[in-house]
Amino acid sequence: MEILTILLIAIGLSFDTFAVSISSGLILRKIDFVNASKIAITLAVFQAVMPLIGWLLGTGVKEYVESFDHWVAFGILGLLGGKMIYESFISDPGDRSFNPLDIKVMIGMAIATSIDALVVGFSFALLDYKIMISVAIIGSVTYIVAMLGMLFGKKIGSRLGRQMEMLGGVMLILIGLKILVQHLFE
Repeated sequence: MEILTILLIAIGLSFDTFAVSISSGLILRKIDFVNASKIAITLAVFQAVMPLIGWLLGTGVKEYVESFDHWVAFGILGLLGGKMIYESFISDPGDRSFNPLDIKVMIGMAIATSIDALVVGFSFALLDYKIMISVAIIGSVTYIVAMLGMLFGKKIGSRLGRQMEMLGGVMLILIGLKILVQHLFE
């Protein structure tokens, strides 16, 4: 069951990446596989490493918060989900003007889309999730989602980015609720 939860969290986390990738596809309509992979790999590496950093920080405080860790995970995922939903209403991914192939822009996009993964990694430490499996799943899902986002951006435009970001937020909230309910009734 833990693998399924991690997969769902990875999908939820990757919706920011999806929105940014759609923007990249809109801007770089003639992007080839190699350049798309450069962007997707950069996004995936940051999205995968941030939970590891969060996990390392979380393991240091775990013994102090074990009695209420499920509430912390619920709060973190709920706030992140709410933030994603809110941001989907106030910003349009298609309105951004930048060159996604510029290394500074790629790293900036990667950091911006992976900050929430840092916090999720912290909650992984509190919940005793296997971090290396989590890192592999999150990185793989992010790569696939980024590639799909650029393809969709090339093909269908920016309207889908907003709905995907909202869906990602809803998923994170539901996962947080699942963790809370599971721990309260165990």
